[in-house]
Amino acid sequence: MEHLLEDYPVITEIPVAWGDMDALQHVNNVVYFRYFETARIDYFDKIQVMEKAKGSGIGPVISHTQCFYKAPVTYPDTLLVGSRVSDVQEDRFTMEYAIYSKSMNRVTTTGTATGVMFNFVTNSKASIPEELKTLIQKIESGEIE
Repeated sequence: MEHLLEDYPVITEIPVAWGDMDALQHVNNVVYFRYFETARIDYFDKIQVMEKAKGSGIGPVISHTQCFYKAPVTYPDTLLVGSRVSDVQEDRFTMEYAIYSKSMNRVTTTGTATGVMFNFVTNSKASIPEELKTLIQKIESGEIE
């Protein structure tokens, strides 16, 4: 497994719940976006994005997300969701995800999300603070675990 997620600095373990499945007995397509969200919040927690947003009023909003399904996941299973930031621009960043199934021993799903920085005080787009750019670089290089 290590080699399949080695390029992802944050790994989130998520057990598949019985209620995640749909009538066709596999995880419903919309549930994967919750898995991505959980992994994204784990990533954000490591660099304290939400705490910094509370103080500054500037934080990320998701403007676009997508998912690629490679194999159906069923209950019971435990998933490892790798997350990383693959691109940082002035006001936005791209996150990538890979979902590894322990029972199938393979990556079953991949996805991306574009986060745009938003100033919740002025209701307008904002630049990514330099401190946040530095923290993203540090987590991606392995300086922050």
